[in-house]
Amino acid sequence: MTSRGFTTDDLASLDCRQGAALLSQAELKQRLSALPGWEHTAGQLRKTFGFADYYRTIGFVNALAWMANRQDHHPDLSLHYNRVVVAWSTHDAGGVTLSDCICAAKTDKLAS
Repeated sequence: MTSRGFTTDDLASLDCRQGAALLSQAELKQRLSALPGWEHTAGQLRKTFGFADYYRTIGFVNALAWMANRQDHHPDLSLHYNRVVVAWSTHDAGGVTLSDCICAAKTDKLAS
């Protein structure tokens, strides 16, 4: 962890927690600084991942599904031929929690 907050690697090394509380605007801004390309919109963290073809797109979705199941935290997905829009939010909390930031960082690791 840096003096400014979590890095992507720090977040990706954590596990999701049940019952996580909503992040304050300051906490969300700090976590987003460690998540390049992710945006906060409509109470979700959202990012589009591009791929060369459908086969690679589906490979990413399958890896993401495996990781989400292990974390017991599941994203909303919009699947297309060569891209996937991933949206993380904690429905029970009504918005973005630390668990969503953790899973966003893990999603980035899968895509890299």
